[in-house]
Amino acid sequence: MTEYFVTKCKTLLKDVNVTASIIEQHIRNPVFYEMQKKNSELSEQVYEYLTENGEERVCDAISEEACKETPSNFLLNTINGFSSKFAEQLASPELIIPWIFSILGLPSFFSGLLVPVKNAGSLLPQLIVSAKIRAFPRRKYFWIGAASVQALVMLIIAFSLESLKDSTIGWVIVIGMLLFNVASGVASIAFKDVLGKTISKPNRGRLLAVRATGGGVLTILVGLFAYFFLSDHPNEAVFKWLFIGSAVLWAIAAFSFSFISEDKGATEGGRTPIQEIKQGASLLKRDIGFRNFLVVRGLLLSIPLVQPFLILYADDQLGISLSGIGFFMLVTGAANTISSPIWGKFADKSSKHLMMIGGIFGGVVSMMVLLFSLIPADYQNIYTYGPILFLMIMAYGGARIGRKTYLVNYAPENDRPLYVSVANTFIGILVMLSALLSSISAYFGVEVMIAVLAGLMFSAAGIAVRLRKL
Repeated sequence: MTEYFVTKCKTLLKDVNVTASIIEQHIRNPVFYEMQKKNSELSEQVYEYLTENGEERVCDAISEEACKETPSNFLLNTINGFSSKFAEQLASPELIIPWIFSILGLPSFFSGLLVPVKNAGSLLPQLIVSAKIRAFPRRKYFWIGAASVQALVMLIIAFSLESLKDSTIGWVIVIGMLLFNVASGVASIAFKDVLGKTISKPNRGRLLAVRATGGGVLTILVGLFAYFFLSDHPNEAVFKWLFIGSAVLWAIAAFSFSFISEDKGATEGGRTPIQEIKQGASLLKRDIGFRNFLVVRGLLLSIPLVQPFLILYADDQLGISLSGIGFFMLVTGAANTISSPIWGKFADKSSKHLMMIGGIFGGVVSMMVLLFSLIPADYQNIYTYGPILFLMIMAYGGARIGRKTYLVNYAPENDRPLYVSVANTFIGILVMLSALLSSISAYFGVEVMIAVLAGLMFSAAGIAVRLRKL
């Protein structure tokens, strides 16, 4: 099977080379040259504005050739981020899909499967995937392929909503999201490797922030539309178009990523999946700094874990209609839009301290949730609860950008896929184990669960002090 896959890839590369030769003949056309020049100038202007570098381009930790292509790569990566982040929000397993299950009257069992499926699918297979990715000098094609699979899954789910009934829809969505998240795991490794090869070290956090900001702005627009124009009694057509829209956005993301100029990476020292697992175990034994980072990242997992409980609390105490979902989407988009530029600049200065702030911030906001019940009943509504959700999304954004930037900067260039896959596999295992924490909410209530997760957030901030400053 592997030999067949390699043969197909070689054939595809030959076709790409032939196509490139044809394109090269047209590049000499003056009209084409002038268009290319204008696009280059636009990329330069956008890059200088977003990074505030001016004419002195920073090219730390990337090649000279990659440095020349940095403005266009930055712009393409930004477009890719706008599309992919927006696509994630339209079919969010934390907000949109559980709400759809509830509207369709499906058992809560299906909603309970979404978070384990998301994390197990995207994180656990990564050690095996990273061994395969290393054999290819350019890794952007893995991201493109993964995004294409994600677009296809979204389309399958969209049309199943019209043709299938009852629990069958639930199983199609859950299985589809499992495949979707396996593809997401492949994309995660490829993206971080391409990011490390194409964007200079001082601007990586800023790029991640710009991507999140663009996705946040688009999410705000959808939230406004849902809040003001959609009925509180939607039909399957509304759900279908959410998934179709997500599919189109994933296709746009793949298309923009295909134009990124990526240098060839190291392919020597390729390993089998078993060898990759052994290398991962060896890495954990010898690299104390990496182990400390994994502990901090594992504890910061409490921030996304607490979010479903915030929505559950809101639904139990306040009730959530379609306009309420629109309002929460608006809050989510606004939080990402406002905070991402701040976190991005902070991450480029000190990703270690950003993780510390994310943990403290999340812990404080969790305590605010526990105090919400003390507000007079007449003032308990989605509008007074919204600021709490807003602040938690900000905390998660800071922790996420901080740990992504830290990992890309910490990992050696030639072994970055291994570091990323080990980190993600480790977190995948923790997520599976975290399912045991649900027993806390079952026996002691949601409030106790939120308090426990708040304690983990504060612990993450305390341990982050020991991380090496990069």
